[in-house]
Amino acid sequence: MTKVHTDITQFRGSHYEFGYAQGTAIKDSLILKNRRDSWRIRKPRFETIEQDAKHAFMRFAPGIWEELLGMRDALGMPMTEVLRDFGHYRVNTTPSGCSILTGNDFMVRNYDYHPKTYDGRYSFFQPTDQGHAIIGPTSRVTGRMDGMNEHGLAMGYNFMQRRKPGDGFVCHMIGRIILETCATVDDAVQLLKEIPHRGSFSYIVLDRHEETYVIEASPRGVEARKSRACTNHFELLKHENRHHLDDSKRRLNLIQEQEGQISAHGAFRLMNDKDRGVFADLYKSWAGTIHTTAYFPKERKAWFALGGNQEPVIFDFASWLRGEDVAIKSVHGTLDTELGLSNAD
Repeated sequence: MTKVHTDITQFRGSHYEFGYAQGTAIKDSLILKNRRDSWRIRKPRFETIEQDAKHAFMRFAPGIWEELLGMRDALGMPMTEVLRDFGHYRVNTTPSGCSILTGNDFMVRNYDYHPKTYDGRYSFFQPTDQGHAIIGPTSRVTGRMDGMNEHGLAMGYNFMQRRKPGDGFVCHMIGRIILETCATVDDAVQLLKEIPHRGSFSYIVLDRHEETYVIEASPRGVEARKSRACTNHFELLKHENRHHLDDSKRRLNLIQEQEGQISAHGAFRLMNDKDRGVFADLYKSWAGTIHTTAYFPKERKAWFALGGNQEPVIFDFASWLRGEDVAIKSVHGTLDTELGLSNAD
């Protein structure tokens, strides 16, 4: 067993100031050291051209470009390295798991991936220059694994396949841009039809109007459908699917058996209890459950737990938006693996 923790970060200010603060926070951290070490082990099989990346950010999320500039200045790194490590544009992703279930007023998600990629940072950010305030766990500092914004739009994404990547953003940044720029599920559908995609993922969005969409996206096309459950295969873009889908379909069947008749707490237990069949310990295969989250668009509250068989920590995002800081500094849990997280090993 490995003890794990996630630090809670809270920031109100401009994107540039946020980027500078994040760069200062990770400058001497294990997160940055492990990120740099990973590139010594495996050379990046992509090239990020700064002007191309800037053009894409300025079209879809100019505030996040300012955030990257702040990180550059705080870290004293060339912009090419900042984009490689934190830009999430044209970088490659690895296979993962993940499961999502929504109700009228909740979204519950298991984030399944490899521990060494995990930041261990849960962010509250309220920009003063542009974009919506966001709550959620970070991915590679600037991206988001899942989350909710001030309008009550909740988002999570699930990996589908990584064949034939395109020139575009990866899921971590696309999820962040959805939360920063969209207020409703319809906004999210429109954005995902316009933004360039690096890989193939489904983005699941729920808003305060009780609408849920699963938006299937690849570099070659985007299709949206109404559904309350999603694992790791497409239903519309079936030609994009991997060949081996048994586990994805097994988890989906388990979730759909409860769909429409389960409470938020029941959905959380379905996802987080180790004996229910959805939680996964496949950490070495890049598909182990690291956290379980829940979002409540109408109340604007969020639940968060690290590892399995946990009771969630509850965050009142609505209160935070009114200026009440969260008192808790970190969340702790255990994973059934000897692998370490990037913030602790």
